[in-house]
Amino acid sequence: MKTYKVGMVGFGWVATAHMTTFKELPNFEPVAIMSRRELDPGQIKADYGAEAKIYNDYDKFLNDPDIDIVDICTEHPLHAEQTIKAANAGKNLIIEKPMALNFEDGVKMVEAIKKNKVKSSVCFECRFISVTKAHKSIIDQGLIGDVYYGECDYFHGIGPWYGQFRWNVKKKIGGSSLLTAGIHSLDTLLYLTGGRVDEVFSYSTTNPHEVYAPYEYPTTTVTLMKYQDGKTLGKIASVIDAMQPYVFNMNIIGSHGAVKNDLFFSKKVEGLLNWAKLDVQLVDSGDVAHHPYAEQFAYYAECLDADKEALNNAENAFETHRVAYAADKSVETGKPVSLSEYAY
Repeated sequence: MKTYKVGMVGFGWVATAHMTTFKELPNFEPVAIMSRRELDPGQIKADYGAEAKIYNDYDKFLNDPDIDIVDICTEHPLHAEQTIKAANAGKNLIIEKPMALNFEDGVKMVEAIKKNKVKSSVCFECRFISVTKAHKSIIDQGLIGDVYYGECDYFHGIGPWYGQFRWNVKKKIGGSSLLTAGIHSLDTLLYLTGGRVDEVFSYSTTNPHEVYAPYEYPTTTVTLMKYQDGKTLGKIASVIDAMQPYVFNMNIIGSHGAVKNDLFFSKKVEGLLNWAKLDVQLVDSGDVAHHPYAEQFAYYAECLDADKEALNNAENAFETHRVAYAADKSVETGKPVSLSEYAY
């Protein structure tokens, strides 16, 4: 088992959760931080126990031969350029979602990663929480039959009381409700149902409460998806202006049963009369401190050890982003959008 030395780009809220996770896992050693701020390496060591060099110049950071993996934790608009430069420098990558705020940048990122033959892991960590693993196993074993409908909904109140609010309200940084947050529910649904999306149609609205007035884009969107197989449908609600506790709803329906959050029912299981309770961890918090980064990063280390691509690599994760870009265009135009418009 190799220990991979990590250079972190950006050291805000999400990066601190990454740092804590890296220090907990034997496969990783954080060795450098690239930041616009003048960070104190002594304070980093005191807070996290990490001996990290501090850089304020990205090119010098990338020239550090000690760095095996570059971990992109900066604001959304910076991901594309930083990823491409890191790939060109031969560094493996961990990339926070969203990969990019537009299709063109996402294509360039995927192309750079493939061209330089580096490995990547996009932070769709909801794939690694136990409830998603259980749903995936049940579906793959055929216990609910042929899946024909699924929905996964994200309800969160990202208001002034929440850390990311100050920059999340800006369209050039947050992007959209789906890109900044609801993309977790979109990716989870696509991961569970499989297949490719053919067409999307999206509606939007906004909570009229005054605290959400600073947002420069619609804070609630509902997206309907038609899959290429012609028989599967999906629905995503991305609600970042909810005045309620955090809810991440999952419901996949098949010809012989269904999975719904921590519940399971199947006509293939003899004697099962009602919902059976699954002993699983739900996606029940928007706090990055509660995200299953440990499971995601440990899996990525296994992939690096075996010299294989992760299931959540950039090319795979970009399929989710393509659907998000199409959905956001549908919100803007008020018309259905074909995924053929986002072919590459």
